[in-house]
Amino acid sequence: MKKFFVIGNPIEHSLSPKLHNYWIKSNNLKAVYDKKKLDISELEYLIKEVKEKKIDGINVTVPFKNSVIPFLDKLSSEAQKTQSVNTIHLKDGIVIGDNTDIEGFKLAIKNTNYDIAGKNILILGAGGVSPSIIVALNNMNAKKIFLSNRTQSKAENLKKTFNEIEIIEWGKIPDFDMIVNATSLGLKKDENIVLDYSKISSEKFFYDVTYNPSETNFLKSAKRNGNKIENGKKMFIYQAQASFKIWNNIEPKVDDKVMELLN
Repeated sequence: MKKFFVIGNPIEHSLSPKLHNYWIKSNNLKAVYDKKKLDISELEYLIKEVKEKKIDGINVTVPFKNSVIPFLDKLSSEAQKTQSVNTIHLKDGIVIGDNTDIEGFKLAIKNTNYDIAGKNILILGAGGVSPSIIVALNNMNAKKIFLSNRTQSKAENLKKTFNEIEIIEWGKIPDFDMIVNATSLGLKKDENIVLDYSKISSEKFFYDVTYNPSETNFLKSAKRNGNKIENGKKMFIYQAQASFKIWNNIEPKVDDKVMELLN
């Protein structure tokens, strides 16, 4: 029986077990996928269990996408470029960290029929998933990428890797076509991102990487002001599809049943 986990803190909101166990069942695999809430001090032991073949694969979410790296033997080129890992597996005795968030975001945006090329994009947050979004946006020929973070030093740190981005003070609003909430603000119902919507014209594209709840306050406010909105459900599904393929050498189907499963 293969064992897979998603690790994070918080982790209660994660729908990864629901999705992966559905694919496990539909592909007749002998496996189980669960979630683990961890402290950072437990990462080393968990990776040791992958090395010892007690765990067959791990998905990594907030806040461990970067902090797990020192315990891994090797990074894929995508994980190396972003210094962000969301998928871990063992190959030939080597524990490898991979990044499927880049492909997940790219396919999710493609699925909305929104053309990134030539657009100005504002990213809120400099955490674990932001480097993946920057790489994906560059791959899709975004014109300009602005980035704003509550702790500006974290944003400046990200600019050392991605010199092309422009750092904006938290709360300031540049001229953008699309805004991406890559913070964890919104996981709780009472959390708000303070934006002056009166200064933002309608018909912008608001994207939130959060998928549970399906409409954060960020998206609700954007919708009320006449903007296009999208949550992170499709990104979540496509990055999970890529992880599943890495572990099982099977590309699971993304169809209407899968979309309905996570409603």
